[in-house]
Amino acid sequence: MARARRTLDYRIDPFDLYLFAAVMQHGTITAAAAAVNLSLAAASARLKALEDATGARLLERSKAGVRPTDAGRALARHANRVLAELESLHVDMASFGHGLRGTLRLLCNTAAMSEALPSRIGRFLSATPDLDVDVQELPSEAVIDALRRGTADLGIVADHVDTSGLLVKPWIEDRLVALLPGHHAIGRRRSVRYGELLEGPLVGLPRDSGLSRFLAAQASRSGRVPRHRVRLGGFDAVARLVAAGAGAAVMPESAATRYLDLGTRVLPLSDPWARRRLLICITPQGAALNTVRALVDALLDPPTGA
Repeated sequence: MARARRTLDYRIDPFDLYLFAAVMQHGTITAAAAAVNLSLAAASARLKALEDATGARLLERSKAGVRPTDAGRALARHANRVLAELESLHVDMASFGHGLRGTLRLLCNTAAMSEALPSRIGRFLSATPDLDVDVQELPSEAVIDALRRGTADLGIVADHVDTSGLLVKPWIEDRLVALLPGHHAIGRRRSVRYGELLEGPLVGLPRDSGLSRFLAAQASRSGRVPRHRVRLGGFDAVARLVAAGAGAAVMPESAATRYLDLGTRVLPLSDPWARRRLLICITPQGAALNTVRALVDALLDPPTGA
């Protein structure tokens, strides 16, 4: 009978997991090697040793690149979790030592990124000089997926997504409104449907922003495609184009009201999905980390003057 492998036989260098995750991200060993500062030969040797350590073939190699086997896909899922846990370990230990810096990864939607986060994150960073925060904007669905895969410490999402299996704390209201030129054809109204805005030109954020993806999904439900005359990188630039008459825009109410002095008008969207609450989400594992809990507390604490 074959001898069962002992746990010690499965010892894997975390750097090899980091390399394997880079292969999954870039699709070729050459690109992954460059990303982790290894030669191609050294990367190939480490990947071969990783396959030997696991006792399974992890990659299907071809001229076009590499694809994971079933074993490789399983390893990738574990690698993401292990690497996230290792990062969290370093972050958590930073509060006990001197000179060791750590990073918390926070994923959020457009409204949080542009409106509510800056002041709260600023206070947190000032109070915790040994911690950094890596903030990335993603659609709410992608934030939830990253949390479940273990590649983020904390997420902020709109309440239309499924948060089962995560620890959730209600945060702030996120009401979407229409920002219109002063003499828009809609006229003087108390509210407007998004479908009405789709009948005219729009100004918006880049296609890959969380808000743009969300609005595109709402339009597709009615078989419509928004017609954007221009897309710009921030609400300030969008508002100035709206004021110039280029088209209407949709943005959080807290942002839109800042631009009334440009001669624009703000109308609430009457669609039910336009009134949302933002949620702070963490995994049960993240809730056990002092640093993650500290960041959650900082986000829940209203900014001075609020």
